[in-house]
Amino acid sequence: MYMVIDGYNIINNWQDLKLEAKSSLEDARQKLIDILLNFRGYTGFDIILVFDAMYVKGSQQKHEYYSGLEVVYTKEGESADSYIEGIIKNIIKKDKVVVVTSDWVLQQVVLGQGAIRMSARELYEELNNYLENKKKLYAKDDKKDSIESRLSEEIIKKLRKMAE
Repeated sequence: MYMVIDGYNIINNWQDLKLEAKSSLEDARQKLIDILLNFRGYTGFDIILVFDAMYVKGSQQKHEYYSGLEVVYTKEGESADSYIEGIIKNIIKKDKVVVVTSDWVLQQVVLGQGAIRMSARELYEELNNYLENKKKLYAKDDKKDSIESRLSEEIIKKLRKMAE
């Protein structure tokens, strides 16, 4: 399964990234990349994160690869939406695709092409659910691996009595 994400749409819809972008857009992009790399490890999805460089003079399309996460910077004059629309046509022929954006027009276009749409808020909630489940799993594992969990009740009582 593929997940194609409109990068600046996510940054502008997640408050922590939006705040980060006010001081450094580069840092906000990197933080999103880091979050998605972690999410990719959890889901196994092939992720394509698209940032448009539509208004950057002389910008050429650029691709960066990080362990199953492809980051695309579009060329001058090309929006992330048009890039996403174009790649969906190819990917949908061979695999399922989830497109993450809160752009209503793009959502309608990708739905028409047979992709699944997810809003920025839905992805945020999915990531938070994942993190909460991960915390619970680690909390359970901590209890299992404690010394106390390996001792019998009788030994625990004796040790507590000795500590008094």
